[in-house]
This record gives sequence, structure tokens and C-alpha cells, in this order.
Amino acid sequence: MGDDSEWLKLPVDQKCEHKLWKARLNGYEEALKIFQKIRDEKSPEWSKFLGLIKKFVTDSNAVVQLKGLEAALVYVENAHVAGKTTGEVVSGVVSKVFNQPKAKAKELGIEICLMYIEIEKGETVQEELLKGLDNKNPKIIVACIETLRKALSEFGSKIILLKPIIKVLPKLFESRDKGVRDEAKLIAVEIYRWIRDVLRPPLQNINSVQLKELEEEWVKLPTGAPKPTRFLRSQQELQAKLEQQQSAGGDAEGGGDDGDEVPQIDAYELLEAVEILSKLPKDFYDKIEAKKWQERKEALEAVEVLVKNPKLEAGDYADLVKALKKVVGKDTNVMLVALAAKCLTGLAVGLRKKFGQYAGHVVPTILEKFKEKKPQVVQALQEAIDAIFLTTTLQNISEDVLAVMDNKNPTIKQQTSLFIARSFRHCTASTLPKSLLKPFCAGLLKHINDSAPEVRDAAFEALGTALKVVGEKAVNPFLVDVDKLKLDRIKECSEKVELVHGKKAGSAAEKKEFKPVPGRTASSGAAGDKDTKDISVPKPGPLKKAPATKAGGPPKKGKPSAPGGAGSAGNKNKKGLETKEIVEPELSIEVCEEKASAVLPATCIQLLDSSNWKERLACMEEFQKAVELMDRTEMPCQALVRMLAKKPGWKETNFQVMQMKLHIVALIAQKGNFSKTSAQIVLDGLVDKIGDVKCGNNAKEAMTAIAEACMLPWTAEQVMSMAFSQKNPKNQSETLNWLSNAIKEFGFSGLNVKAFISNVKTALAATNPAVRTSAITLLGVMYLYVGPSLRMFFEDEKPALLSQIDAEFEKMQGQSPPAPTRGISKHSTSGTDEGEDGEEPDDGGNDVVDLLPRTEISDKITSELVSKIGDKNWKIRKEGLDEVAGIINEAKFIQPNIGELPTALKGRLNDSNKILVQQTLNILQQLAVAMGPNIKQHVKNLGIPIITVLGDSKNNVRAAALATVNAWAEQTGMKEWLEGEDLSEELKRENPFLRQELLGWLAEKLPTLRSTPTDLILCVPHLYSCLEDRNGDVRKKAQDALPFFMMHLGYEKMAKATGKLKPTSKDQVLAMLEKAKANMPAKPAAPAKATSKPMGGSAPAKFQPASAPVEDSVSSTVELKPDPKKAKALGVSSKAKSAQGKKVPSKTSLKEDEDKSGPIFIVVPNGKEQRIKDEKGLKVLKWNFTTPRDEYIEQLKTQMSSCVAKWLQDEMFHSDFQHHNKALAVMVDHLESEKEGVIGCLDLILKWLTLRFFDTNTSVLMKALEYLKLLFTLLSEEEYHLTENEASSFIPYLILKVGEPKDVIRKDVRAILNRMCLVYPASKMFPFIMEGTKSKNSKQRAECLEELGCLVESYGMNVCQPTPGKALKEIAIHIGDRDNTVRNAALNTIVTVYNVHGDQVFKLIGTLSEKDMSMLEERIKRSAKRPSAAPVKQVEEKPQRTQSISSNANMLRKGPAEDMSSKLNQARSMSGHPEAAQMVRREFQLDLDEIENDNGTVQCEMPELVQHKLDDIFEPVLIPEPKIRAVSPHFDDMHSNTASTINFIISQVASGDINTSIQALTQIDEVLRQEDKAEAMSGHIDQFLIATFMQLRLIYNTHMADEKLEKDEIIKLYSCIIGNMISLFQIESLAREASTGVLKDLMHGLITLMLDSRIEDLEEGQQVIRSVNLLVVKVLEKSDQTNILSALLVLLQDSLLATASSPKFSELVMKCLWRMVRLLPDTINSINLDRILLDIHIFMKVFPKEKLKQCKSEFPIRTLKTLLHTLCKLKGPKILDHLTMIDNKNESELEAHLCRMMKHSMDQSGSKSDKETEKGASRIDEKSSKAKVNDFLAEIFKKIGSKENTKEGLAELYEYKKKYSDADIEPFLKNSSQFFQSYVERGLRVIEMEREGKGRIPTSTGLSSQVEVTCVPAPTSTVSSIGNTNGEEVGPSVYLERLKILRQRCGLDNTKQDDRPPLTSLLSKPAVPTVASSTDMLHSKLSQLRESREQHQHSDLDSNQSHSSGTMTTSSSSTANIDDLKKRLERIKSSRK
Repeated sequence: MGDDSEWLKLPVDQKCEHKLWKARLNGYEEALKIFQKIRDEKSPEWSKFLGLIKKFVTDSNAVVQLKGLEAALVYVENAHVAGKTTGEVVSGVVSKVFNQPKAKAKELGIEICLMYIEIEKGETVQEELLKGLDNKNPKIIVACIETLRKALSEFGSKIILLKPIIKVLPKLFESRDKGVRDEAKLIAVEIYRWIRDVLRPPLQNINSVQLKELEEEWVKLPTGAPKPTRFLRSQQELQAKLEQQQSAGGDAEGGGDDGDEVPQIDAYELLEAVEILSKLPKDFYDKIEAKKWQERKEALEAVEVLVKNPKLEAGDYADLVKALKKVVGKDTNVMLVALAAKCLTGLAVGLRKKFGQYAGHVVPTILEKFKEKKPQVVQALQEAIDAIFLTTTLQNISEDVLAVMDNKNPTIKQQTSLFIARSFRHCTASTLPKSLLKPFCAGLLKHINDSAPEVRDAAFEALGTALKVVGEKAVNPFLVDVDKLKLDRIKECSEKVELVHGKKAGSAAEKKEFKPVPGRTASSGAAGDKDTKDISVPKPGPLKKAPATKAGGPPKKGKPSAPGGAGSAGNKNKKGLETKEIVEPELSIEVCEEKASAVLPATCIQLLDSSNWKERLACMEEFQKAVELMDRTEMPCQALVRMLAKKPGWKETNFQVMQMKLHIVALIAQKGNFSKTSAQIVLDGLVDKIGDVKCGNNAKEAMTAIAEACMLPWTAEQVMSMAFSQKNPKNQSETLNWLSNAIKEFGFSGLNVKAFISNVKTALAATNPAVRTSAITLLGVMYLYVGPSLRMFFEDEKPALLSQIDAEFEKMQGQSPPAPTRGISKHSTSGTDEGEDGEEPDDGGNDVVDLLPRTEISDKITSELVSKIGDKNWKIRKEGLDEVAGIINEAKFIQPNIGELPTALKGRLNDSNKILVQQTLNILQQLAVAMGPNIKQHVKNLGIPIITVLGDSKNNVRAAALATVNAWAEQTGMKEWLEGEDLSEELKRENPFLRQELLGWLAEKLPTLRSTPTDLILCVPHLYSCLEDRNGDVRKKAQDALPFFMMHLGYEKMAKATGKLKPTSKDQVLAMLEKAKANMPAKPAAPAKATSKPMGGSAPAKFQPASAPVEDSVSSTVELKPDPKKAKALGVSSKAKSAQGKKVPSKTSLKEDEDKSGPIFIVVPNGKEQRIKDEKGLKVLKWNFTTPRDEYIEQLKTQMSSCVAKWLQDEMFHSDFQHHNKALAVMVDHLESEKEGVIGCLDLILKWLTLRFFDTNTSVLMKALEYLKLLFTLLSEEEYHLTENEASSFIPYLILKVGEPKDVIRKDVRAILNRMCLVYPASKMFPFIMEGTKSKNSKQRAECLEELGCLVESYGMNVCQPTPGKALKEIAIHIGDRDNTVRNAALNTIVTVYNVHGDQVFKLIGTLSEKDMSMLEERIKRSAKRPSAAPVKQVEEKPQRTQSISSNANMLRKGPAEDMSSKLNQARSMSGHPEAAQMVRREFQLDLDEIENDNGTVQCEMPELVQHKLDDIFEPVLIPEPKIRAVSPHFDDMHSNTASTINFIISQVASGDINTSIQALTQIDEVLRQEDKAEAMSGHIDQFLIATFMQLRLIYNTHMADEKLEKDEIIKLYSCIIGNMISLFQIESLAREASTGVLKDLMHGLITLMLDSRIEDLEEGQQVIRSVNLLVVKVLEKSDQTNILSALLVLLQDSLLATASSPKFSELVMKCLWRMVRLLPDTINSINLDRILLDIHIFMKVFPKEKLKQCKSEFPIRTLKTLLHTLCKLKGPKILDHLTMIDNKNESELEAHLCRMMKHSMDQSGSKSDKETEKGASRIDEKSSKAKVNDFLAEIFKKIGSKENTKEGLAELYEYKKKYSDADIEPFLKNSSQFFQSYVERGLRVIEMEREGKGRIPTSTGLSSQVEVTCVPAPTSTVSSIGNTNGEEVGPSVYLERLKILRQRCGLDNTKQDDRPPLTSLLSKPAVPTVASSTDMLHSKLSQLRESREQHQHSDLDSNQSHSSGTMTTSSSSTANIDDLKKRLERIKSSRK
């Protein structure tokens, strides 16, 4: 007992979890008691047990479990929060309770499940139970089925979804366990009780014995409709209410309710759609065209098998239908025709509405094929056309059917009529409006008079069916001319007809329920049901015709003009209907006389033709009296008018007699039954007299009376044709005037516009102005009725006339046509008819438009035109569209048959070229106007695609689409658009633009409609999803449209449709519905025409305020734009306040609210670690797939169940993407608040997101990426590091998305990859991205390559895994990719690596194909050009550059790369984030710059390099300075080809392959060595120099580091380069073309080379360095002096800035500057001083004096001062005029410094040397330690003093003075004797003379000692100099060495200065005579350097001779030279290949 006492003390909830069963039993009992006591369902007590309920039901001890189940049941019944536990508890019940042996346990389990259903958790319960059906234990399966059966029996088929159950039934019937099979039978019977025969098709394939048993059971079931016996909580209150109402006031509503429950499920819905298009035989389309009928049969049989599937998946069946149609129409074998018809039947049945779009194409073919006599063919065709009819509407195919009705073949006529009869059976009064009935009746009436009896019978049947469908009242107007016998026959047929809707009473009733028939009344139920009676619908509501609506109002057929109408209006109405429009045979004159004499006095007849006018007059008076007294029935109208027409008839000469005669005609017409036959007798005479001055009015009166009797349309047509067949203009104008008036009196209905228009045109062309005026007046009147479309017929009239017509129309604008006062007989019936059929109010207008003459244009829509419209080339497509527009324009009004045009135009609506889309939309607008209402039949195949265009991202395209849709809707009415699923499919698309435009359009159109098709309900689910769309505009539009949907569908249906929403969404939507209900506008009333009848009931009262609510509803919906949170609260409060919502509704909504509170991620300790272990131990599947299979999803679901909130998991794994969106939104909201949870579940979250990457829905993807960005930001803030498991199961899938076609997505993915590097090492990311480059998707490859570039750029080379070499080789493969973007990306990436790593890249990427290599070098060159583009700009960028260069410390010896990469880095650092997109931009920018700066022409021959005037790019952009080089005159026009060849060779100079480079250099050298050809290089110098220093860089970085390369090769390449350069810099004109930037880079390269210690170590390295030394001198002397000076200043500035740069480098740059200063006296006049001073200014700005003083060496400041001093000395005060280019002189000390110097030089007196001495002295005092200098000079003077060294001493002193021009040697001379002083001076002068005299030679060869010391920037160790700067002793060995060098280097001293030494001597190699090819020369060994002098001599002489001869002979025409050069280059090229 001790144990017991332990647990007894525990609280209840802990007892329930205790391991002792007794403790648990006790706990459950106590819990049960607690549960029964708690009264408040929201009590916090419930929440304590929330996590335990599953344990209650799954207890392992059976006894305890029973008690637990009892407690759980009470909990579920009473606890507010119980819903949260549904999933886990029901799955517990299924797995742990249903398998228990105790029946009690099972019962309780079932009860719990049913209770969950009652508390609105049906879906979850059903889901769990259906899962239970897959259990292996049959007991569980049986229990699950039983539970489902009970649930269905109690709750009904509304709550329990039958579709999923029916799907699994066949499987259950196949079970091996008898119990399962029996239970399956029971549930099948229960389902049958609810849905009846709908269940049969899905169970067709089960065992026949079982099926038979089922049939037996089904027969026993009662026939009454079943009702649910148990209700959901939310329904229970409503139910109680209903019961009260039923007991109080009959069961009308209840009946309605039940009625609409039965047809809830359609068998078709239960079927799985089968995809058949892919299963068609591959050769189907060939076989179907085969010549052998057997093959065609095979093809058709294959299709027949496929279409037997009862439900087919939608797809593009156009080709298949086309093929079948062809067989039906053209095949000669009737068997195949029948087979094809069967296939079409199968397609139509399987696709249903989705087949509708093809119906129009097939119907005419089938109808025409009815000419076949064979019964099986006819039957197949009938089945086909009937099946097809059900997929479309009668309206859509009416045109085709009507066209076939005129066919001559009687069988076709018969079958068409029968088809019409069958079609009518499917119609209702609303779907068979007057406008449709009219043409059909007209056609059928022809058939009832046909000679063939079968045609007549079929027509009678069709008319009888129509009569049955719409009632006599609607059909009678069309049957006026039918005689009684035939009429009876029609009625007889109508009684036999059984309508389809009669059988399906329920469905018809449902259709009627929310749809009072439009037009009768706006809202009275009684009237609304009137026509339901005709359709024999057993509807419990009031069915009797409401007589009230009929009696009131004007009499239907009364003739107000009759003076004393006998009988009531009602009688007249009946009479009128029977006798209207009498058809009378023409009588002979004898018969007429006989009849007339019976009614007229005898004297009257005798005197008719008396010769005395008075007698005739008296006769007429008697005649008139007799007519006035005659009764209508007795009046023989025809006989009387015949009498009047009798001689003299209308030729009567006396006007009084004539007037009387005309008056009598009018009387007869008014009083008698006047037929058209009678009218024809008199009309001619009337028209003849209408122009008569005296009798005209009487004639008009008579005509009006006839028009009233015989209908205006007929009369007018007769009168017009008669008037215009005679010549009398007066008659014509008066006839037109009469017609104008008549139209106003009679109205326009029925008038044949076509007939008038030709007459009016004749009238307009008349010479008589009165006729023209009358015609224009008539047009004005017609305009009132027809509207603007009337003008289209007269557009080709003369402008003057057209302006008159326009003026008349203008007058009429805005007027409404007057109400008709005559012809009411006709008009009232037509008016009421119009009010009654379900047409839109604009019906009258449509009638008018129908009358317009229409042109047939199908013959113009040729196949060529159609193929043009679909052409690949947009220009041709545009031409095609232009042609179509032209055809429509020309035709004005067209017939609806437009051939293949719809499909062609549909294709253009999604054209990639938006201009064409807009053009297509314009054409469609035109088409709508031109085709008029007939455009209806194209709504499905052309109209709906226009709606798709509303989703276009471009505003103007959307606007055009909207205008087009409106133009169409104007013609078609809205019904066509709203029918079927098409509109809802559009709304389903997740495109915010489409949604907002479409909803806006619906909100505008719906309020104007009086009724809508039931299919509108299909849009509602999508409307609800729009209410929660993340786009605000969409939400707003959806809210605006809500009241209008409700107006047509009713609140109930709308609320019912929320059932499928998520609980939270449901609450929000219901709240919005409540609000919309309050603002719901009333439906618009019937149009004005029908308002003369009272509306019945309270309609008018309801309607008056309608306009206001519409306004309100719109405004209020706008104001109350609820965000989800507010909406939730709002829903609750509004429900709580409302009277009904006592407790239940608020309870449910609050329940849902709390339902989702609490954390969404549950932290499970070590959960992640465990999952990783499981995956490693292969306990679970490794997350690795190409597409996610179900087992992965299930596994993830299971893993998530423990750590993700249940409701969120439901959202995450829902089948509908919108739920995924919601899940993501929730996850975003909880991201900050649940960091730990997120990190704990990170692996699962990432896995779930990878599943989302496989969804096709963009909105989910965007949301997922949005979440990922936030997620990785959070992770980096938390300093979290991704585990390998997380990375490997996520990154590969993310990388897939980088290849998405949408830019936004790619951008997001790249941003995420960037952020990921903060939580996962870049080096580990690298292999994943590398893997991504192997994708088949080119976008993905490109983006991955870009990303790799970014990684290298941001993290250096060490990210490249496994090794940089392997990685780069992989990347380099893509340079040869077939896709341009991929190539670019690969090149950019390698350029980026190059920037970081320099020339070593070439070594790493290994060997590439030549093409790839040249592309790469090209790209590197292009990116290299940027740095030197604008030296001026560099200044502002300096601070960044310092930092970027210093950050890359490894750039110490990168040569020119340093500058370039610094630029690139800086471009990056400025732009803020290194996204790879910039790399591409940068690449293109160069071209832009060039275009901007270049004002010459650009040759476009070869794309390798921008060819001409490159120096412009390198000029400082800000300096408006004249161009430096002039293009040689012939260059542009004659050298273009040479230029491209040179470009090609130059591009090879930078090749990574040494031999290629050497070959290219050789070719260039050949050109340079021949003076006459050297000028071809003009314009390519910069290009050549760039290529050269690229190659230098390449050697420096790559080749020198490559152990495998022979060093001899490198030396050879160096020799070539330097030789080439020296050749180039000998030619001054070419040398001057080098621009500043290029010179800077070149000097950088050369100096770097001189400092390369690796070269010094090679045996011939010294020689190379000497050659470079010489080259530098050449460059300094021969280049454009401004450019080189500027380049050196910038280079010095850069080298001082770059901390990585070696001090020696700067020193050599300064030595070059000193050399330049030495040259200044000679060159000062050719220098652009402004530019140099600008450079100095910039230098001083970057390095103010203080900063310079901090430098380690004092050389920089001295160099600068020396330069400035020299400039001052040479220019004097004028120097200050050259500061023009400096914007802000205060930025540096330059101006002040110059001023000081000027002042200084002015103040100083005495000789220049004094000044210099002083200045020098002061400088030395200032800067260098005196002692050092003194020691140095003392050393020199000591030498001068000693006898041996005196000469050497003097030379050194001379050198010293030259070098330090301002050095002060005065102190040393002062103490010595006068003799010594003069000796020294004389000695110095001698040396000076010697040097000045000979100096020219040495300078040109670069040999004099002075050159060595002052200029050549070589370290002293490399090249010794006379007199070391340190003043040490120099041993004789140095001089020997020096002598050797001089001998090797020098030819004869007598070389003229002007002649340049040949290449060989400069390269210090033995020269081969010039004839020898330069390649041989290059290959000669350097070991032969020390050969005898003679050889040099020869070569020099040779070379001189050749040069001089070249100069003397005037060069032959340059063209020849170029050709020669071309040929040579071609030869070289071909030999290389």
C-alpha cells in the first residue's frame, strides 16, 4: 500500500501519466468527474489535459483504456479546445482502440470520432479514418468503415465527403477478409441512399456477384430523400429555428433545402480524369491520313479505346478533333465515319464543358454528313452531335445549325430538325430566349411546308418541343402565318414531348432557386416561377400563373386608333393572336365585284367609273359611309380596294375625288382585316400620289394605316422600292419623309436596315437637293435607334455629304428615341416578349444590329495569312495582323464565320512582342464591332484568352485588354462569359494583375445584370482566396466585388462555399460576407420597355433604393479593408452582437482563434542530433532525390509531427498551395519570437522548403525565398553554423532555383546564397555551386558561374575546392559553352580570379582550345583597359584604392594587374554589394565609354577588339583637348581589312602559348622594320602595347613560375618583345601614338621586369635587363613627351600609395622622371604644360608636403621640386598661365609653390649658376645630411687632387653636378688656390664639350655612362656605374666588365644618329642579313653574343642601305603595300594552320 499512498497524493494530470495502471485508472476516473463538473466550455481547466487526451485513448491496459475513452468522450463533447487534439486522438483511436476485442471500446471509439465530427472536425476525422483503411489489421479496417458509415448515416452527405470514400470502395470489395467486404457492402448501400445512381459507374468493375448483391439491397431502399439526423454544433441552433418555423408556417423552405441536397454529387465528379493525349499511338496522325482504310481504321480504333474512359483530363485536343473531323467530313468509307463519330462522342462525354471550344468546328461537318443513309452511321452521328451539344450552348452553335437548315438534301434537313428538337429539350425558357427562337422558328417554318414528309414531321417535333419549353406566348408571334391544321399538329407534338429537365426535377428546381426569371419581374417569386410551370417542374411554391400581372396595363392587342373597339382588351388579345397578319389569296376582279356589290350600294359601284367627277365624288361619299358602318368581320378589304383601283383608279384627275379615295383606303386598312395582298393593290397608287401637293397628306395617312395593318417593316420595304423605281424626285423625298415619321410613330423593331441603306445611298446621290435632305433626315431618325454603327455604311461618301450626315447625327446625340404611339398591336406583344425572355436589356439594339448587311470574309482568311500570323519572324507576324485589320476595316460588318482566324489570333495574345499583343487586342476590338452579337460564339476560344492578357505586367497592355473585353461584352452580354469554368479558371491563376483587373471588371458588370448563370458559383472559392491575397490591390478589388456576387448568388450559397476554407480564413471571410450582406445592392429591374406592366408584389418598392446601396456598398467595402487580424475580431464581435448569434457562432470562431495560439515550433531536446544520427545510420531515407517521392514527404511529415504545431503541419502538407502560403506567412511572423524553435527544427524547415522548390506555383516560391532571406539573416545574427546534414539536404535544391526563368527569383536565390556564406563556410559552398554548373539549364549554369566568381572575389582563392587548379579547369570548360550567357559568366569568373590572383590563372586553367583562350585574353584585356581610362578620375578614387590594394597584400609583385584589380575592387566596394551581375555590366561599359568619347568612325569588321582611335578612351575624360594622333589619311577607307588582320595578330601577341606569341611578334616586327609598311600599324599602337604588357604580365606571373617551361623559351619571348618595342620606339611617329594610360602600364611592366630577381639568376638574364634598360630610354625619348611625363607622375603617385609596392620601384620611376627633367629644355615647347601641371596638382593634392616628408626616402619631394623648378626656369612667370585645367587651385600647394619659386628667382641676383648653387645648397641643407654630402664631394676633390685619378675625379664631379644641378661645391673651391679652381672649371668644360659633341650617338644607343647613371633605372648591383653614389672605391674588374658590355652592345661609332640600329643589334644578338626571315633571327642562340665586330658592321651597313633606299624611292602606291602586307599575313596564317 505504500506505493499506493505515493501516487494518491499526486495531482490528477500526473496520475493520468503514471506508470502504474491503477494510478492511471484512478486518474481517468477523477478526470471524468472533473470533466462532467466543468460548466464553462472555455475554462482553463480543459487546457491542462490538452496533451493527455491521446494517452487516455491509447492506454496499454484495456480496463484503464475503457475508462480513458469515457473521459475522452466527455472532454471532446464539452471542451472548447478539444478540436486541437483531433488528429492525434482519432489516429490513436484507429490504431489502438479499433483493434480491441471489447465491443464497448470500439463503440466508445466510434462515438469519439462522431463527436469530433459534431464539433466541426469532420475533415480531419475522415482523413484519419481513410488512413485507417490502409492498415493491415482487418479489425481496424472494419471499424473505420463502420465509423464512416455511421457518420454518413447521421450527418449526411454534406458533411461527410463521399468522393474519397467512393474512390477506395472497389479496393475494399477486393479485400480477403469477409468482414471488410461485408462492411464495404453496408457502406455502399448507405452511400447509395444519399446519391442514388451516381454510385453505379465507380462500382462497375467490382465482382459481378457482389454487384448483384448490392443491386438487390439498393432496390429495397426507400425512395424518399434521406435527411441527416445529427447536426454540427453550428447547425444545431439553425435547426432548432427551422423546426419552429416549420411548425409555424408550412415547410416551403425545408422542402427547398432538401431539394438541393440530392444532386450534390455528379458521378462524373467521382471519377479520376485520364490523360489520353500522350497515349495516342505515335504514328496516329500519319495513319489517319493513310491511303489504306485498314490503317485508318486501326488509328481510329486506338482512339476509340482511349476515349471510352468516362472522364478525360483537359488538354489541347485541337489536332485530334481536327483529324476526326476530317474523317467524318471527307472519308469515303462510311464505317470509318461512324467510328470517328464514336470517338468524337467519347471525347465530348469525357471532356464535357472542356470540349465546348471545339464544338463549333465539328457541328457543321456532322450535320452535313447526315446525308448518309446507313442507320448505323446516322445513329453514330446523332450520338456524337448530342454529346457535343451538351458541351456547349445552343447559342454558340446556332449559326452553324441555321446555315445547314437551308441545305437541299431532305435527310440533312430532317436530321437537323430532329437535332434541334432534342437540343430544345435540354433548354429552359431562359436558355432559349426570343433572339434564338426567332431564327430557329423561321427555319423550321420553312421545313413544315417542305415536300418531304419526314422533314415536315421533324420540324413539327422541333416546334412542338419549343412550344413546350417556352410556352405558347413566346412562340405564337412566330407562328402567325401557320394555318390551323399545322398549328394543331405542333400543339399535339408539344404534348408528347418529355423534357430533360422534367425528369430531373430537383436540379431544375435548384437552378431556379436563386434565379427568378429575368424580365418578368425583378423579384416577385410568383412571376418568377411562371415559366417553371412550362417545364413541368414539380415545385412546391406558388405555381399558378399570377393573373394580376396580366390584367393590368395597356391592352396587349388593342388598336387605340379604332374608334369604337368592341369587346374587352382580353378578347381582342385572343382574337389578335389568331387572326393577326392575314394571308389572303389574290382574288379575280369578278369575285371582287361580287363581294363588293354585297356590301356597297348598287349605285356606288355603277358610278365608280363615271366620266362626271361630281358623280364620282358622290360615289366616294357613299362608299365611305358604307365602310364606316361595316363590321370588321364582314369587310371584304381586298374587294373594296380593287373597286377603288378600278378605272380611273389612281389616275383620277380630280383632287377631291382622289382625296376621298385615299381616305377610304386608310379607313379600310384601319377597320378591316387588311392583308398584304390588299396592300399591294393600293401601295403603288399611294406612292404615286405621295408627292402630290393636294393629295400627299391623304396618301401618307393611308400608308400609315396600311403600315399599322401589315407591319411597318413590310410596308416600308414595299414603299421604298416603289418610290425609287420611279423617277419623280418629289415622290422620293416625300416617301423618305413619311418613313422618317413612321419610324418615330411605330418604333424601329423589325425594320430591315439593309433594304433601306441601298435606297438611302441612292437618295444621297440624287441631284435633287430635297431628296438628299430627306435622306439625311431619315438617317438622323435611324441613328436614334441604330446608334453610331450606322455611320460605318456611309464612310465612303463624299466629305461634304458626310459632314452633313455627321451634323444630323450630332443633333440626335443624347436624344432617346420616342416611345412608339402606333402599331402597338405588334409592339406590345414584342415588348412583353422582350421583357420576358432572359436577354439583357440591350436586346432591342441587338435586333437593329442584326439587320445590318454583313460580309463573308472567311475566304480572305487564307492559310497563307494564318501561317503569316504564326510566323517566327515578328515582322511577318505584324504584316499578317495588319492584313487582318485591313480585311475587317474594309468589310465593316462581317459574318460570324471567320475560318481559322480565331486560333491564329489566340496565339498572338501571348506573343513575346508586346506591340503585337496590343495590335491583336485592337483587331479583336474591331472584330467585336464588326461581327456584332454573333461574336458570342467566339467567347470561349477567343474571349477568355483576352482575359488572360489582363495578367500582363505592362500597364498599357492590360488597359488594351480591358478595353477589348468591354467591347466584346458590349456585343455579347455577360452570360457567355460567366457560363462554364473558364472564368473561374482565370480567377484561379495566382497573378495579382489578372486578379485585380478581372475582379474590377466583374464588380463593374455584375451589378448591371438581372441574372447570371449558375456557374458564377465556381468563381467564389477563388474570390475567397483573393480576399486573402497578399497583394493589397487584389484584396481590395475582391472586397469590392463581394456584394455583387452575393447579389446574384445569395448569402446562403456564399456562406456555404466557405465550408472548404481553413478555420481562420473562414472566420474572416464570413465576417466580410456579413458586412457585404448589409451593403448588398438590389438586382436591377427589368428594362424600361417592360415597366408599363406592373412588376408584381413589392418589386418597385424594393428597387427604388437600389441605386443608393450600390454606392454604399462600394464605398463601405473600400473603407473597411480588414486586415486579417482585425477581420477576425470583427467577425466575432459582429456575430456576438447579432440577435441570433447567442453563443454558438462566437464559440466556434474563438475556438479557432485560440486554436492557433502557442508556439508553432516545439523545442525537442537533442531532436536534431537524433535525426542526423538516424540518417547516418540509414534508419531513414537520405534526403537526396531528383524529384521528391511520396515516401520522402511522408518521412518529413512524421519527423515534423513531434516538433511542429499540428495545425501548421496541416497547412504545410496541404494539397493546395494557398495553404503553403499561409504556413509561410505564419513562419515569417514567428521567426523572431521563436528563434530557438526555428534553430531546433532548422533541418526540417529547410527540407520542407526544398519540397516547395518543386512546386510549380510562383507565389509559394517567392514567399519561400522571402522567408529564407529572413531566416539566414537571423541565423547569421545568432552566429549559428549550418551542419553538414542541413547544408547537403538544402543547398543543391536551392541551386536548382538559381536557373529559374524569372529574374526576381534568380535575384532572391543569389541573395540567399550570399547570406548563406555567413552561416556556412564559402569553401564548402563552392563544391555545391560547382555541381550546379553541370546542370542542363543554361541559366543555372550561368548564375552558378557568376556566383563562383563572387565567392572567389569575396573570399580569395582558398575557397576553390578541392584545389584552385581543378576548380578553374572546370570553370574554364564553360568558356566553350554553346550558350552566350554561360560563356560570358565563365569568362567573367576567370577575369575575377585573374584580378585576385594575377597571371597565375593561365597556369591554373591549363590548356584551352585556341578559340577559348583568345576569348579569355580578350576579356582580360577589356577589363584591363578600364584603369587607364581616366587618369584624372583616379584622384577622387584614391582613398578607396589604397584600402582595396592593401587588402590584397599578395599583389606585391603583380605588375600591371595591380592597377586593374584595384580598379575592379574599387568598383565593387563602391557599389555596395558584390553581386555578380555587375561583372557583365562592367564588360559592356567599355563599349559605351568608347561610343561616348569617340567621334570618329568605328570599323565593325572583327569583334575581337575595338579597333580605332583607342587612345580616346585612354584620354582623361574631363580634358577637352585636341586629339593627339591624326589617323593616317588612307586608314579608314583603305586599311579596314589590313586593320582587322593587324587586330588579329595583335590579339595573338597576348596569347598564353609562347610560340603563338613569338610568331605574332615576328610578323609585327616584319611590318615595323619596313618603313614603307610601318605606317600600317598606325592606329594600333595602344592595342599593340596593351597586348605586349599583358604578355609581360603573363610571363612574369605564369611562365616564370612554371617549372616545366624551358627558361630559354622565356628569354626568347622576352627578346622578341623588347626587340619589337625598340623597333616601334625608333619610329617617332608611331611612338607618339601611345597614350598616357598605356604608357603608364608599359613603364610599370618594364620596371617590374628590371626588378625581377628571377631573371637576374638566368645566364642571359643580365642581357635582357640591359636591353630593357635601353628600351626604357627609347620610350622616354621617343614617346609623346606630355603623355610619358603624365604617365610617370601617375605611376609614381600609385607606387607611393601602394603600400605593397617596393621602394626600389618608386626609385626607378623617379630616375625616369629625372631623365625627363634633363630632356625638358629640348622638349618644353612640345609639352602640354597645362596637363602636366594638372597631374602635379593631383599629386600634390594626394601627397601634401607634410605627407611627402613622412616618406622613407627624400627622393619624391626632391624629384617634384626639381621638376617644378626646371619648368619655372624654362618658362619664367608664364608658367602661372598654365594652371587652366585645375578646377580648384586651393586643393594643393602647387600655385603657392610656383609663386614662391618665381619670387625667389626674381629676388636672386647674379648668374644662374649662383642661383642654382644657392638653391642646391639650401635644398641640401634642408633635406640631406650635410656630412654625407660633404664626405662625398671631399672624396671627389681628393681624386681630382691625386695625379692618377684626376680625370676620373673630374668626370665624377661633372656627373654629380649634372645630377644635383643645385649642389653647392663653392665651399670646396673657396679654400683652394685660384689655379686649382680654374683647372677644375676648365676640366669640367672639356668634359662637357666632349660629351655634348659626341653625346648624340651614345644617347641613341643608350651607352654613355651618363645614361647608365642618371636614367636607367636599374639597381646598382645589376649595372655598375662610374663612381658609386656612395663614393666607395670601384675596382678595375668593374671597368673590364663594363667594357665587355659596351663591346657587345655597340656597333660602329659612325652610325648616324638618324639611322636606327636594326633589331638584331638592339637585342644584342649577332645579326643575320636582313634578307633572312625574322623567325630565324629569333631562334638564333644568345650564346653567339660575343661574336666579332665585323658581323655587326655588315648588318649595320646593310640595314642603312636598305633604309636609305627606302626613304629615297617614293613609295609605290600605298594600296600595293597593303595588298602585299595582306598576302604575307595570309601566308603566315595559312602556314600556321
